[in-house]
Amino acid sequence: MCTNGINTGQFGQMIDQIDDHMKLERRWAHTLAHQAEDAGFATVGEKLHAAQQLLDEVRATLADAKDALEDDADAASGVQVSLV
Repeated sequence: MCTNGINTGQFGQMIDQIDDHMKLERRWAHTLAHQAEDAGFATVGEKLHAAQQLLDEVRATLADAKDALEDDADAASGVQVSLV
């Protein structure tokens, strides 16, 4: 369905794609952090764990954005077009 020129279904899917990408990057940051720590690079491991936490925040914000998309679409004034 389109609301005010935005296909909300596709928009939500694009947010999901970004989230999938962040999930993969988070996993890599986690893996590399442990590899660095195991090799004696404690500071590198610490920084990569910090990056992992920031990626967790990004994912949470993306979830909030997807919820907001639904709320904004419901509250939007204007033309709505649905396929029949």
